[in-house]
Amino acid sequence: MATDQGPSASLPSGDAPATAPAPVVTVAGPRVPRAEEVLTPEAVAFVVGLHRAFEGRRQELLARRHSRRTEIAQAGTLDFLPETAAIRAGDWTVAPAPRALQDRRVEITGPTDRKMVINALNSGAKIWLADFEDATSPTWHAVVSGQVNLIDAYEGRIDFTTPEGKEYKLKPAAELATVVVRPRGWHLDENHLMVDGVPVAGAFFDFGLYFFHNAARLLAKGEADPNSGPYFYLPKTESHLEARLWNDVFTHAQRTLGIEHGTIRATVLIETVMAAFEMDEILYELRDHAAGLNAGRWDYLFSIVKNFRDAGEKYILPDRNSVGMTSPFMAAYARLLVQTCHKRGAHAIGGMAAFIPSRKDAEVNAAALAKVKADKEREAGLGFDGSWVAHPDLVPVARACFDAVLGEAPNQKDNPGPAEPVAAAELLDIAGAGGSCTEAGLQNAVAVGLRYCEAWLRGLGAVGIFNMMEDAATAEISRSQIWQWIHNGVVLADTGEKATAELTRKLIAEEMVAIEAEVGDAAFAAGRWAEARDLFEQVALAEDFVDFLTLPGYARLG
Repeated sequence: MATDQGPSASLPSGDAPATAPAPVVTVAGPRVPRAEEVLTPEAVAFVVGLHRAFEGRRQELLARRHSRRTEIAQAGTLDFLPETAAIRAGDWTVAPAPRALQDRRVEITGPTDRKMVINALNSGAKIWLADFEDATSPTWHAVVSGQVNLIDAYEGRIDFTTPEGKEYKLKPAAELATVVVRPRGWHLDENHLMVDGVPVAGAFFDFGLYFFHNAARLLAKGEADPNSGPYFYLPKTESHLEARLWNDVFTHAQRTLGIEHGTIRATVLIETVMAAFEMDEILYELRDHAAGLNAGRWDYLFSIVKNFRDAGEKYILPDRNSVGMTSPFMAAYARLLVQTCHKRGAHAIGGMAAFIPSRKDAEVNAAALAKVKADKEREAGLGFDGSWVAHPDLVPVARACFDAVLGEAPNQKDNPGPAEPVAAAELLDIAGAGGSCTEAGLQNAVAVGLRYCEAWLRGLGAVGIFNMMEDAATAEISRSQIWQWIHNGVVLADTGEKATAELTRKLIAEEMVAIEAEVGDAAFAAGRWAEARDLFEQVALAEDFVDFLTLPGYARLG
């Protein structure tokens, strides 16, 4: 086997039939400290086994995404699947949640860099979503060192010291959050691990390495610490067939390592409009391993724009900052998620509060915290069992909102949620959101998109921009809205001017000048701003819509 320092070599897969030729496995990337502790021959063979067993199905499902998008474009609508009506009508539930996942009233999200690992575990949240997906720019260093950091955290040997000498250490184990890992989505490859010249899926890489190194470790800890177990968040799911693939991956992984079936628990993000119409079916496919569903609100908005981008005026999304969870179509989505989860005995987890508290502007803080409080009170009142925050300072705010409803109860799964059923038309009532498309909104999309793309190219996936924690999902909304407005000839409400590629390029040029003045000549020159501009224009202004900005972005990471 080749490590991250060497040329390619052959490594037999533990899953290959005896008559099959040994695959040629290449692990090649920049040197990462302690990579050899993660990329052991046995761990890599485990990941290769996942690739050889399931890569064909992954590719079939990715192809199905494109055909499904064509069907949506032709029909201009979506509906619940007639062929799975019996599942929706059936009387079934998912497996009971393990003790560590009974109380999920506050969850914090963030990447797996060393400082974030410590701060998130110490945050007071019940759950930490350790994110290899939207909050991580998938550099080789990030995905490998993130695995090292998680192992170190479980072994109690993680610490961090800033250049200024500030030290970060873990609190006692009983005070730490439970870790739930989010691997990359099905669409992303890991180009630094190749099998017979084909890159493995980022999902296989992230899940496989984490499970191989930590499943037994977590179960051993669980004998004394019930807040341990191999738990996962599953992103970007578009159908119950994709959930079925994950379920088969889990079954395979547990059998291969001799771990009891059903030990893995997974929460699925309902962050695509297609998945919103298959919530029951997704839980059913994962029923032995399901822990709940999450309202991934930002990616959900992106998915609506992406899939109905050319379906006419009624699907045009107004300024993203004007679309909240009280918008009729988003309220219907949240209502359906709570109803579905609680009918099936699963947790319903609310969306992200992305505000970053300012220690300099008390007025901004007060207004933003009031909005966060109202958002979390609404979720708790609707029946959600918990919710997400992006910053440790928001943990007490969210906790207070859910404490007021839950009291000493760990969750409210006995609350069926609002009684009124949700119709397909309600989920697609984008026009009912009101709001408008403005040049101010276009300029904000440009400002956020440029800043995020530049940071992502430098290896940062979670970025504070204008007092908000932005990740790939919010950048996707920014660039997809621009594409939709241009291609639908939207007239901007505040100027009367039409949204065009020329106007967008003008705003981009102006924003680049503003950014240089903001950061200074030296920092601007040291950044990757020209590449960020190229990437942003590619995904926002190209004639053909790019499925994910991270796909052309990954080619630029090196």
